[in-house]
Formats: sequence, structure tokens, C-alpha cells
Amino acid sequence: MLSRVTSAASKPVSTWAPLRLRVYRALWIAQLVSNLGTWMQMVGAQWVLVDGPNAAALVSFVQTATTLPVMILAIPSGVLADLLDRRRLLLGAQSTMAVLAITLAVSTATGHTTPSVLLTLLFLLGCGQAVVGPAWQAIQPELVPRDQIPSAAALGSMNMNIGRAVGPAIAGVLVALSGPALVFALNAVSFAAIVGALLFWQRPRVTRELPSERPLAALQAGTRFIKSAPAIRRVLLRTALFVAPASALWALLPVIARNQLGLGSSGYGLMLGALGVGAVLGALGLARVRALLTPTQQVAVAAVVFGIACCGTALLRVEALVLLLLVFAGASWLLTLSTMNATMQLLLPGWVRARGLSVYLLVFMAGQAIGSVVWGLVAGAYSAVTALLVAAAGLGLCALSTLWLPLRQFAPGFDLTPHAYWPEPQVVVEPDPDDGPVLVLKDYDVPADKVPEFLSAMSFVGRSRQRTGAMEWRVYRDVGSTERYVEAFVVRSWSEHMQQHKVRLTAQDLMRERAVSEFAHDETLTHLVSVKPQA
Repeated sequence: MLSRVTSAASKPVSTWAPLRLRVYRALWIAQLVSNLGTWMQMVGAQWVLVDGPNAAALVSFVQTATTLPVMILAIPSGVLADLLDRRRLLLGAQSTMAVLAITLAVSTATGHTTPSVLLTLLFLLGCGQAVVGPAWQAIQPELVPRDQIPSAAALGSMNMNIGRAVGPAIAGVLVALSGPALVFALNAVSFAAIVGALLFWQRPRVTRELPSERPLAALQAGTRFIKSAPAIRRVLLRTALFVAPASALWALLPVIARNQLGLGSSGYGLMLGALGVGAVLGALGLARVRALLTPTQQVAVAAVVFGIACCGTALLRVEALVLLLLVFAGASWLLTLSTMNATMQLLLPGWVRARGLSVYLLVFMAGQAIGSVVWGLVAGAYSAVTALLVAAAGLGLCALSTLWLPLRQFAPGFDLTPHAYWPEPQVVVEPDPDDGPVLVLKDYDVPADKVPEFLSAMSFVGRSRQRTGAMEWRVYRDVGSTERYVEAFVVRSWSEHMQQHKVRLTAQDLMRERAVSEFAHDETLTHLVSVKPQA
């Protein structure tokens, strides 16, 4: 497996390779239009409120109304995206958001957009974004080959940063010329672009061998998967370690622009543009960086560069130098987030991909939101310069921590193709889907000199069982025999155990089981279904 990964790394895939695929290209362009519309909407919404009473508080609520739903609904949205047809879910959510955006545009044009109406519609649009996020991320491996997933992740990050950098600038001009209603109308058109691209994509119909999981059981299954996947948890931790201190630059940039550099709104827009340019340049050089550095090294270098940018932005008074540093900061931001996103996608099997990515999105959003509040409080108590310098120190610690908390290096070599290799259960009476819990037993004959090797291999098998649905897992030694060991694991219900058999196992799980196959007494598993004794 190592040789395969090394070979792939020696010939890095171009960052632009996914754009050669018609469906991905159409969806990427539509997403860019939508991101521009979203950031234009943000400016228009703030403009509606800026001249009213309690403007300072209400303007800050705009950001809250759009991001709070994502933090609340990210996990349930991930469950929905794994249980439902993702294309249809996206079509429904984007169409609903288009209607809400049209409502906001018409209401504003006719003078009926009060602060309560505006914030309510923004909150509902934020709910739509929460539903879209996990499903949109989860369809990427369906659109591009596996070796292009890192490139697709980079293009997605670049897309978002272009929208953040360019959208407010366009909105500022349009609002000045025609008012916010036009901006809201264009945002509605941007959702229509996504709907059109989704209709263009003819997703292959997926036939389910088993009934769909129930939402609560699916949520529990996703939680068990993450708890039993150390590599996934490592990505989430590394994301939090970077985003929390890095959010200081995004949160305090307006203060630095005004107080440190004496710039107006146009200067602040130029600083955002520098971050966007950095993201584009980072995407251009990403293939070469991936060829030179491992994912862990990429994260470490990006944290150091972003930390230097924080220091320079805090201490320098020369606008040109600050803009140059922000270009490097934008490239580092893109490098880190594309690396994290791609690693998550490469480590998640299809059946739980949206649930895993929803947790990643939650960590990312929470890191930004909580970090921004913390750095704002630090800046208020001391100064923006102090806050940025402390954040830079945090980024230095983030880079240093990669020495003992590295990312999984060989995620591209993992084979997560579904592989139903377990033999069918031998049943005389077919249990009901809700019957359970189910106790599964498997016998092994292990010579005394092979016991350490067996137990070491079984630790990986145990994680596989727990990732795919086992609530409990143990290996027992038979005290009446010198060589007999029994593996036992408990699954919540017969239906979930059938999900293990036919949906959740992958070629990677098969590789783990082959390591202990020489010790297996036979391939038959014993299935015991819980029954309630009668009083």
C-alpha cells in the first residue's frame, strides 16, 4: 500500500483536473455564483439595518442569523444526507432557499422588510445552508475520481474564499447604485443556478438492498463510527487547533484596517481581496506543495505562515506589506482547509460520509464563531495587536503539536469500496428488523506462541466492528481450552446488523479481518437475538 501512495505522490494531480469533468465544472461554477450571492446578501442585509435604531446590535445579529442554524442543524443534516438521495435533498433545499431569497427581495422592494422580517428570513436561509453543507461535501467523491479528491477540496475552498473576497465588493457597488433589493434578487438567481446544475447532473440511481436506517439509529451509528476512528478524530482536533487561533485575523481585520492602517471601507475590502488572491494562488501551487510535503507538514507550514501573517498585520504600519502578508495568509488558509477536508473525505466510507463531514463542518464553524468571540473579548480588554500576537503564538503551538499529533499519512491508499464479504447468517426463523440487541460470536483457535500477534491484530478488528455498528466488543479466552478464544460483539438491532453485513463493510475492513483469518475456527458466526423472559 505504501508504494501505491508514494507513486501517486510522485505524480501529483493538477488542482484544475476536476474542472475537466463536465458535471463537476457545472456544479463548481454554480457554487461560485451562489457563494457570491450569499456574501452579497450579507452586505445588503447589513445595509438595510445600518440606519435604523439599535443598528449596532441588529447588524451583528445578521451574522448570527446565518451561522447559528449551521451550528444547530449540521449533525441532523448529515444524517439526512446519508439517509436520503443527496441530489434530491440538494434540489429541495436550494429551491426552498431561492423562494426565500425572492421573498426577501420582493419584501425589500415594497418596503415591508422590517428588522424582524429580515432576520427571520436570514435564519431560514441559514437553515437551508445547514441542510446543504453536508450533502454538498458528501457528493464530491461521486463527481471526481478518488485521486482528484484533494484537488476538488482545494477548488471548493478557493470557491468559498473568492466569494468572500469578491461578493462584498460587488454588493457595495450595487447597493450604492440601486439599493439592497437588487442584491437580494441576484442572490435568488444564484440559487437558481445551483438548481439548474443539479438538474444537469444525472446521478445514477442507487438501489437499496435494505430499508433505510431510522434517523435516531443513524445518528447513533455515526457517533459510534467517529468514536472508533482515531484518524477521523485526529483531523477534527487538528481543524480546531488551527481554526480557533486563525479566526482572530478574520475577526479583527476591520479593526486593524481602521485603527492601525487608517483605511476606510474600500481599504478593508482590499484586504479581504488580498486574502482571496492568496487562496487562488495557493490553489495554483497546491499540486507542487503536495508533491513536496506530507499532509502533516502542509498543516504545520500553513500554521507557521498564518501566524507570521498575524504578527505582521498586528505590528506593521505599511499597507503594501500587510497586503502581501495577507496573500500568504490566504494561501495558508486554503492549504490547511483543503488538506483537512480532503483527508476527511478519503477516510470516510460512503454510508457515513455526510455524517462525518457534518461533524467536520460543525467543528469548523464552531471554531470560527467561538474563536471570533474570544478574540474580540481579548481585543476589548487589551488591544487588537495583543489579540493577534496571542493568536500567532497559538498557531505556533498548532504547528509544534503536529510532532505528536500527525494526520494519517496514507489516507489516499485506503480502499473504502463497499465489500459484503461476511457469509449470510444461518437462520431458521427470520428475526424482525427491530429485534435486538444481537449478540454475535466467532471462535478462534490460537496457538500459544501466536497469542500476542493475534491480540494485536484483533484490536484493529475490534475498531472495525465498532465503526460499523457494534455497541460493545470483547475478546474472551476459554479457560477450559488452551487455544480457544471467542470474539463477541453486540449490535443494537437485527436491522443494524444487516447494515453491517451488506452496506457498511469495506475492503479496508476485509484487510483487517484477513490478518486473523488463519486463526478462525470456521467462517460461521453465531447470532443470538435478545428475548424478554415472560413473567
